[in-house]
Amino acid sequence: MHEYSIVHALLEKVEASAREHHATAVHSIRVRIGELAGVEPDLFASAFELCRSNTLCSGAQLDVVPSPAVWSCPQCAHSIANGEILSCPLCKVPARLSSGDEILLERIEMEVT
Repeated sequence: MHEYSIVHALLEKVEASAREHHATAVHSIRVRIGELAGVEPDLFASAFELCRSNTLCSGAQLDVVPSPAVWSCPQCAHSIANGEILSCPLCKVPARLSSGDEILLERIEMEVT
């Protein structure tokens, strides 16, 4: 399960940011996970629950926001719907993945004194 290594890296990043801002606690974290990122959101949340103890995130709420795969034409930017042939119907150019493979730390809510 690579979700544990991703969560570990996430916690390191959040704690570094919290230390930079002299935070005493992290209250919530929001992460956007693309459907093609290769991460199972339920396993990610379970790994977070297990790994957060003894960190500034020990009481933090994790909010995982799913991000759908979005394909588009690299020439004309025409959107290609999920399930369609991954080629632009206008330009006949192969589609490019615009989003949906990302893992993004979107927000950290922390207590700063």
